[in-house]
Amino acid sequence: MNSDKKHIDILCVGEALIDFIGTQVDEPIDKTKDYHRYLGGSPTNVAMNMARLGLNVEMVATVGTDGFGDYILNRLKETNISTTYISQIDTPPTSVIFVNRTVHTPEFIAVRGADPFIVESQIPDSILTQTKLFHTSCFALSKEPARQTILSKAKLAKVAGCQLSIDINYSKQIWPETEDAVEAISKYCSLNPLVKVSQDDINNLFGKGMSHDEIFANLHSLGASLVCLTLGNKGAKLSEAGKPILELSALKVDKIMDATGAGDAFWSGFLFSRIRGETNRFSMETALKMAAIKLQNVGRIPDYALIISNVLNN
Repeated sequence: MNSDKKHIDILCVGEALIDFIGTQVDEPIDKTKDYHRYLGGSPTNVAMNMARLGLNVEMVATVGTDGFGDYILNRLKETNISTTYISQIDTPPTSVIFVNRTVHTPEFIAVRGADPFIVESQIPDSILTQTKLFHTSCFALSKEPARQTILSKAKLAKVAGCQLSIDINYSKQIWPETEDAVEAISKYCSLNPLVKVSQDDINNLFGKGMSHDEIFANLHSLGASLVCLTLGNKGAKLSEAGKPILELSALKVDKIMDATGAGDAFWSGFLFSRIRGETNRFSMETALKMAAIKLQNVGRIPDYALIISNVLNN
């Protein structure tokens, strides 16, 4: 995936928003009294993680012309992520999500605002020729005009030699029209992206009862040659077309502080290793280590550069 001609390691396209994470542990939202503010959004988390790991990152997103939007821009700038392709609009306001703090799959309430208003002019074709990896999320595809923008630019990115990536973080709460979701995801998968999906995502998208082999076969049939299925505390499986399935156990975590963002940390570790040209096994091992570290922290992961340096040297 490395190329001397492509100086942008990863282009993350999608939701940039505010996560309000509850301070009470394992309380449902109706009983959560206090929240702390964090930068959020799956592609944004991946962008921040990658930048902290020393990669050259560009972010495409839309936020409101308000205090939350300013906060997001400032946080990105602090992490040396360019805000050139991030748009601020007067209405609607910056999107926010309220999340309960839990060791399990979090409960959330999304107040969607500016995040879907990503337009094609924000992603000039010239940037695609400079990019190694184009990453987005199912959340980002859930509304127009972002959906059409991402699908259109993903096709051009593929032609330009980008490796595509997607986190199929599907939720009926975010995208009630399941048939539309399957159609859009199928279009993206036809471009042969690296796919991350969780057991919860599959259950929400296709219903419960699909075996892991059926999950892999389904996504491979749509066009994705590499699929990573995360299984929470049971670890993860990776299926690459024509190769044996790779299964790794999760690392033991003595005290889980918060599960929010663990999937993004996992995928960041995997993509980071892939960009460096590492093997599938090494990439999975790095991903699981980073997920374990995130589970022990609320909000961002501290000292990323030191962590990943230790990972890569062991």
